[in-house]
Amino acid sequence: MFAKPVHTPAADTGWFTPDWPAAANVGSLVTTRHGGVSPAPYGSLNLGDHVGDDAANVAANRALLRAALPAEPAWLQQVHGMTVVDAATVAPGSVPVADASFSRTPGAVCAVMTADCLPVLLADRAGTVVGAAHAGWRGLCGGVIEATIAAMGEPAANLVAYLGPAIGPEAFEVGAEVRAAFMAHDSHAAAAFDAIADGKYLADIYLLARQRLAAAGVTAVYGGDACTVIERERFFSYRRDQVTGRMASLIWLG
Repeated sequence: MFAKPVHTPAADTGWFTPDWPAAANVGSLVTTRHGGVSPAPYGSLNLGDHVGDDAANVAANRALLRAALPAEPAWLQQVHGMTVVDAATVAPGSVPVADASFSRTPGAVCAVMTADCLPVLLADRAGTVVGAAHAGWRGLCGGVIEATIAAMGEPAANLVAYLGPAIGPEAFEVGAEVRAAFMAHDSHAAAAFDAIADGKYLADIYLLARQRLAAAGVTAVYGGDACTVIERERFFSYRRDQVTGRMASLIWLG
C-alpha cells in the first residue's frame, strides 16, 4: 500500500508513483516531460529554472506540480556534490547549494531534478525518515548516496531505495577516466563498464548505484529500468538534446 499524492495528476502526464514497498505514510512521485506549459525545446513540464526556459513557464509548471504535493518542494541548486540538507529547514524562496535532502518532518518535500542523472529516493521501513539524492556520475562516485544515508540517521539495513529514470546502460558512453574513478573506490565497479571503440565504455549507472547501496548496507533496491535517452517521448535528456527541460523525483512523509 502506497501513499498517494494530494491530487492525482491527469493520466496523460505520465507522472508515476514509484513501485516499491515504502511505508504507507511515505509519499513519492516522479514527473515526466508531460503535463506542463513550456514550448519546445522544453516541452512541456520543465521544472528547471536554470535551463533557459521562460521564468513564467517554469513558475506555472511548478504550480501544477505543487497541486500534487503537500507543500512546495525544497528545491536545490545542484552542483554534482555531496552536500545534504534537511528539507524542513529550507525557507520558502531559498535554494541551497546541495545535491540531496532528507526529512523527518511530515509534509516537507524532498526533491531532485534530473535529465539523465540518477535520482535516488530513500525511506526507512517504518516511515520515519525519507531522502532524495541527485546522483550524476560525479556525485555517485564521490559518495552522495552514502552522505544521504548518513544524514538520514537510520541503519542502512532499515532502508529501501528507488532508482528513478536515468540514462540507461545502452546510452551512457563515458571515457576511461570515469571507469578509473569508480574502480579506485571499488574494483567490483568493473562489472558496470563495457568496453567499446576508441577507449570508451558504456556505463551502467544503475548497477553502479546498486553496488554503492549494497556496500552501504541497503539491499532492498527497486526501479532502475528506464532510459531517459532512448525513451524520447517520455523523458527529458540532456545528453540527447543538450537544450532541454528537467524532471523531478520527490518524496515526503504524510
